[in-house]
Amino acid sequence: MLPQKKIATVILTKNAASQIENCLQSVYGWADEIIIVDGQSTDPTLEICKKYTDKVFIHPFQGSFSEDRNFGADQAKSEWILQLDADEIVPKDFKEKFETIRNTPRHSAYKTFRKNHFLGRCMKTWNHQIQILYLKSKARFHGHVHERLDIQGSVGTLPTHIEHYPFQTLHQWLERHNRYTGLFAKELFETHGILPWKKVRRNLYYKPFKTIWKLYIIKRGYRDGWHGFIFSVLYGLEHFLKWAKYWELTRHAK
Repeated sequence: MLPQKKIATVILTKNAASQIENCLQSVYGWADEIIIVDGQSTDPTLEICKKYTDKVFIHPFQGSFSEDRNFGADQAKSEWILQLDADEIVPKDFKEKFETIRNTPRHSAYKTFRKNHFLGRCMKTWNHQIQILYLKSKARFHGHVHERLDIQGSVGTLPTHIEHYPFQTLHQWLERHNRYTGLFAKELFETHGILPWKKVRRNLYYKPFKTIWKLYIIKRGYRDGWHGFIFSVLYGLEHFLKWAKYWELTRHAK
């Protein structure tokens, strides 16, 4: 009988004391390794993490979430990697489905669904597939802000989900997306330089409204009531801020 393939959970943290324990409890006793990559937390995050694992690494953020995820994976001895954020929870169903592929994977990586909760509501329309489960030897992350998994081999689907609790207050949303939009603008400017004004203008004038329309009407965000309306407007605002910050960078570069 072949030995069981092991799995490591890599969790990115920074000042996540209010959320990290739920995440850790969901994988403790199931994952063979729990690896924390912490961006220099100043709250009790590290103390909480050390109750569950001794693999806690302080890794100052250098502008790339891909770098943090790859760093965490490099610390693992397990064959499988499950990448998580501090605001995610692994439910029982995910663990059961994983056992069906643990030792006999047909693919190098697996997509699964993320069930998102926004301001305390489980959203009907804000659910999507993510690639966070993969064989360590077959995949690496690339990209700074919205990192992507580059995979050697095929990708399957694990018919289950991860629970995601990113925003319990509007303050949390604004704080996080102020950071993300700045990173996006910086990456776009460093990668593409000064883009044609026509493209910038389209993303400032047109795309934010298109994003709101797409989320609220086409994807039927209205089914989530006021939560759906506020969510749609906020993500239209996010798109606007990305490109407004990019415009600001190019203006100072001229």
